[in-house]
Amino acid sequence: MPRASHEPTLARQWELLKLLPSRQPGKTARDLCERLEAAGHAVTKRTVERDLTELSRLFPLVCNDISQPYGWHWKPGPRIDFPGIDLAEAVSLGLLEDLLRQLVPPTFTESLEGRFAEAREKLKALPLNAFSKWADLVRYISPGLPVLPPPIRPDVLRAVQDALLQRCQLKVSYISAGTTVAKELLLHPIALIQQGARSYLLATTFHYDTLVQYAIHRIHAAALLAERAKRPKSFSLDDFLAQGGAQFGQGASFALKISLSDDLAAILQETAISSDQRITTRAGKNTLTATVKDSWQLHFWILSQGPSLTVIQPASLRNEITGKLRQALANYDVQALNPKS
Repeated sequence: MPRASHEPTLARQWELLKLLPSRQPGKTARDLCERLEAAGHAVTKRTVERDLTELSRLFPLVCNDISQPYGWHWKPGPRIDFPGIDLAEAVSLGLLEDLLRQLVPPTFTESLEGRFAEAREKLKALPLNAFSKWADLVRYISPGLPVLPPPIRPDVLRAVQDALLQRCQLKVSYISAGTTVAKELLLHPIALIQQGARSYLLATTFHYDTLVQYAIHRIHAAALLAERAKRPKSFSLDDFLAQGGAQFGQGASFALKISLSDDLAAILQETAISSDQRITTRAGKNTLTATVKDSWQLHFWILSQGPSLTVIQPASLRNEITGKLRQALANYDVQALNPKS
């Protein structure tokens, strides 16, 4: 008989063995059938009963036949450990692999390569299973302009991870954005933050208490030190993120008031920018009010909306955005681009 015809049966029976409990009253054939169907295996109750009878000849399985419906379970004693991944895990890993490769450098995914390969082989071996087709029906698309993750030195990443786990200080050679000269910094690592395609180390520097995000791809050398890293008292990474710390701002909140186009209003009705966001429409004009964090990301988002958005308040933000838009318009001036024309 061809090898392919055995694979669905073997995968089903392997999954069945993993579903069996270790004690009475056990699981009925109907219960197991439903679990197998939920895992993507096309089975009947009769098929499960035949599988259980066949497997009981090879494995220490017990049928609790005191009263109907009969329950199946493992015999008392050491439980057999079944390696490998099930079909649902294989599908999830397949989707996760596509997503991670768009978000993080290869250095981050090296440790998962074996699991990803195992998942691909599992799906390849069961092409007729409904779950196996899920990976062909789902895709992750970046909400913004797709960018490639910047390369990170493996030795740098290992040093950063070790410093975080061991809570040790880290000496790094760091090239800040817009510069070409590396600076020697003594860092006290706090946390690792993945923001889109970029990875950042949250840390304090030297004897200062200010939290700073350092792009890991800009660290060109890193050495783990024996000295203990200092950590801010009562620091919470969740609180830091909730306060807008990862948005490259000071975390200060303010009331934003903007006018916006119908298309942008429809989008923001579905995906609000704050929990207290409110959009009103009067005389055909849309106005949004919301409490937001002052950050570089907010300014970048406002500028990216072009004519679809106009800042009304606060006046300081309106003036800043106006100045940047005027400069952008000047950059497109025909005379500036073609001085001799």
